[in-house]
Amino acid sequence: MKHPSLGLARNEVRLVPHHPGWAEEFQRMRQRIHTAIPQLEEQSIQHIGSTAIQDIQSKPILDIAIGVIQLETEASEYEAALRSIGFYRLKVERPDEIVFARFRDSSFEIKTHFIHMLPYDSEHWRDMLFFRDYMNTHAAARQEYEAVKKAFTGQNAEGIQEYTAHKEAYIQHIFQLRNAE
Repeated sequence: MKHPSLGLARNEVRLVPHHPGWAEEFQRMRQRIHTAIPQLEEQSIQHIGSTAIQDIQSKPILDIAIGVIQLETEASEYEAALRSIGFYRLKVERPDEIVFARFRDSSFEIKTHFIHMLPYDSEHWRDMLFFRDYMNTHAAARQEYEAVKKAFTGQNAEGIQEYTAHKEAYIQHIFQLRNAE
């Protein structure tokens, strides 16, 4: 069963209230990924992004990080298994990250899930988990982050790259806190 609150069209930017079912959907999807790729350890499949942060509005797309040792090799090895559970590799170019998406249906119009495959325990991996954990333990930071997101969506209903750029300074600020520890 697909989660009813998940899904965004290409380039659409929309925030929805936090949904308690997102954590359950992540656990269900983690199990499907683990079944499809049994060699992945459970701790290398993590719920990240705003749907993993309690009590804030989020784009209704579930973000999953998969940590691997050999990025290109394992992405190629796992691609067929991920496709068997509905994930397709995107042509997104990011350093040390390969992105897969799952869609609502075969029209490939509405994305519901992203997998961010990246080197396990790399700086990027640690930053993503730190951001999620920091937001979940610091209510004031959550409210600030939500305000940053709403400032963009109050003006715009599309422009996913612009939305990401708009949030970047705040996200980098939180990453710096990890490095200050």
